[in-house]
Amino acid sequence: MPSSPPRVVATDDAKAVIDQLRERHGPLMFHQSGGCCDGSAPMCYEQGDFRLGTSDVYLGDLHDCPFYMARDQFEYWEHMQLTIDVEEGRGASFSLEIPLGVRFVVRSRLFSDDEYARLEPVEQAAS
Repeated sequence: MPSSPPRVVATDDAKAVIDQLRERHGPLMFHQSGGCCDGSAPMCYEQGDFRLGTSDVYLGDLHDCPFYMARDQFEYWEHMQLTIDVEEGRGASFSLEIPLGVRFVVRSRLFSDDEYARLEPVEQAAS
């Protein structure tokens, strides 16, 4: 049986920014909360700098960085594969890439019926 498709992936451009940030800051993590505007963008932090709660779920690793999402936000995205990319311009957040003049953004696509059937359940984040 084919393996479970990843829930979150990164473009080559996003991987390059992650590598640059990891070199400067060490191990990283991502979190995407709910909210509007930049509040719903993926945020990059030094691992452990963002306090996870019982309402956060682990979606998988993004270029060797754990990626978490607020459960209520995940309910909107659960049928989609998230692709993390970067765009030029400053976001209004505390994410580590902002001083580089870029921001992480989400692009998405619906999982096929076959892919969705093979997805593993998300895990609750350890708080």
